[in-house]
Amino acid sequence: MKSLLVLCVVCPLAVLCVSGTAEQKSKNCNEVRAAFSSKGFNINDVPNKGISGASLKVCPQGFSCCTVEMEEKLSQQSHTEIKAPVSRLSTNLQTIFKERHNHFDNFFRELLKNAEASLHNMFLRTYGKMYEQNSELFGNFFASLTRYYIDGSAKVDLDAMLTDFWADLLERMFRLVNVQFEFSDAYMECVSRNTDELQPFGDVPRKLRIQLKRAFIAARTFVRGLKLMPEVFNKVSTVSATPSCVRAATKMLYCPYCSGQVALKPCQNYCLNVMRGCLANQADLDTEWNNFLDAMLNLADRLEGPFNFESVMDPIDVKISEAIMNMQENSMQVSQKVFQGCGTPKLSQSFRSKRSLKETGFTGRFRPYTPEARPTTAAGTSLDRLVRRKNLLLLWSNPFPSFFCVRPARVCMHSGLGAWRGSFTADSLSHRYELHVIGNGLANQGTNPDVEVDITKPHTVIRSQIAALKEMTIWLKTAHSGNEIIESIDDDSSGESGSGCDSASCEPDIYFFTTTTPIPKGPRVNLVHSNNSAGVPIRAGVTLALCGLIAALLAPRLR
Repeated sequence: MKSLLVLCVVCPLAVLCVSGTAEQKSKNCNEVRAAFSSKGFNINDVPNKGISGASLKVCPQGFSCCTVEMEEKLSQQSHTEIKAPVSRLSTNLQTIFKERHNHFDNFFRELLKNAEASLHNMFLRTYGKMYEQNSELFGNFFASLTRYYIDGSAKVDLDAMLTDFWADLLERMFRLVNVQFEFSDAYMECVSRNTDELQPFGDVPRKLRIQLKRAFIAARTFVRGLKLMPEVFNKVSTVSATPSCVRAATKMLYCPYCSGQVALKPCQNYCLNVMRGCLANQADLDTEWNNFLDAMLNLADRLEGPFNFESVMDPIDVKISEAIMNMQENSMQVSQKVFQGCGTPKLSQSFRSKRSLKETGFTGRFRPYTPEARPTTAAGTSLDRLVRRKNLLLLWSNPFPSFFCVRPARVCMHSGLGAWRGSFTADSLSHRYELHVIGNGLANQGTNPDVEVDITKPHTVIRSQIAALKEMTIWLKTAHSGNEIIESIDDDSSGESGSGCDSASCEPDIYFFTTTTPIPKGPRVNLVHSNNSAGVPIRAGVTLALCGLIAALLAPRLR
């Protein structure tokens, strides 16, 4: 009984002490003056003693250490404290993902250059003048591959390009191995038309077409996805805080100043409601960002495995040389089939009956291919090591859900006595924050008790980025299956990889999907026959970084 009696006496006294302290501090504004000055404001704007706050628009209108001018400046400070972390985060992530994009893009482009240089050096040593006389064929081949990497099937039909390449190579080789004959253009057209049936190069063209297409589609789409990432963060960073958000943030962060209680910090649930209300639109990016990141990581696995760009381009000179050797070794059989189908050509009048075999045909043998002789690139790495850096993406994604939920709790853990709940009622400091804590996203904000959010008006910038992520995810999944989406590109396009439009007056071309329902007249999917099944999605849960970073950077002010 004595213990109970003591408890009954002590608890009311504790409440009275807290209230009494608040009242004493509201009359003395010295701490407020010091805190206001630390923010860079003029200390003379703060009254020495409390005044009537009847004209205040955000903070309690009782006895106050704040003037209307002070409240306006604190409101501007709140807006800055919300915007600054978003800008810093956006700049940081844009730099990181731009570096990733440039690193991969330069690596793929340099592999193309090295492959061309390797073929040139090999063929020059092996065939000498005969190669020099036909080098434009191979130069055009690599130029078309480079255009295909940059623009895809919108600018280069890879199947048609490869068909023309092998047909042209057959014509040139056919003339060399049958130098004693004269061939008209009509005759050579007959030879070209029968290239597939003749199969002079063995199975190399068919295998190389599949390998090139899968590897190029995967590499180009992966680089395009990397380019989209900083663009999304840049667009989202332009979304300004709403007036209701600024009012709620001002109330949470600075209204205790006006009551003379500078050290009073927001409680956990109060902070969560304000943060979720301010970042309601941004949080809606979470689902599509997760899907997009999963698709990026799955495609990265393909780049490490069956769609490895480096493993296709590195030995491409050896593969083409193997095809040429097949033609050389089967030249008699190929010629006989051609003569049967296209007719026997006339002997060349200028043909000299005594010509050495070295002068009339391909006789060289090729240096053995050694996988250790990997290209040296400006990127300073090979693809298997480079793709492993995809794990850096997870460093940015995995902490975000915990940042959103845990970090605010860590910076305002006081849900008991002495925590700021948004009002100074008689018992506000002696009771817990009992208002409902709302969920994430715009749809949940209709009942937010601390921030007024119009859930009927989604932010257009956020919606456009959701649409961009959805469409890019479709591209990534299609590339993961070894296929590509055919899209038309205007003739005046810049030819750069990525999402296109960078000006403020236009929307990037990747934003044409506005719903999850496929558009009937949208891009078609170009299939590449594949037995590979789609990989299992990797769950890389991520709540938009903006939520966590704002809360984290407000940590020194909250507990």
